[in-house]
Amino acid sequence: MSLIPFHLAFPVRDLEATESFYAGLLGCTIGRRDTKWIDFNFFGHQISAHLGPDRNDAFANPVDSKMIPIPHFGAVLPWSDFHELAEQLRAADTAFVHEPQIRFAGEVGEQAIMFLRDPSGNVLEFKSFRDPAKLFAS
Repeated sequence: MSLIPFHLAFPVRDLEATESFYAGLLGCTIGRRDTKWIDFNFFGHQISAHLGPDRNDAFANPVDSKMIPIPHFGAVLPWSDFHELAEQLRAADTAFVHEPQIRFAGEVGEQAIMFLRDPSGNVLEFKSFRDPAKLFAS
C-alpha cells in the first residue's frame, strides 16, 4: 500500500515562533499561508498551524516513567533519520518532554522514541522502529 498523507490542523499562539520551530528547527517546508495559518510539509504529511487557543494538558498517559499529554502527534521516521533528528534537537538544546531513548530493546516492537513541545505547547512524538515492518505488530 502506498503512503496516503494525512492532514492535521492544530492551534498555535505565535505564527513566527511556529515557523521558526517547524521550518527552521525541524526542516519542514512551508506550503500555503495566510495571516492566521501556515501549512507545513511534515515528513510527507500536511499539517496546518492555526492561531487559536492554548492546548489543555489535563489528560496524560504514562510512557515509561513520564506522563505524556494527550493529544500529541508526530511522525514515524526511518531509524537513521530519527537519530539524526535527535542529535539535531540535542544540539539546539531542546527541552524534551521525554528524552530520546530505545524502548522494548530486543523485542518485536523495538523502537526509538522522543517527545517535545513546539513553541505553543503542542506535544510532538517522533518514533522509529528498528524493523519498520513491525509498526503494527503486537
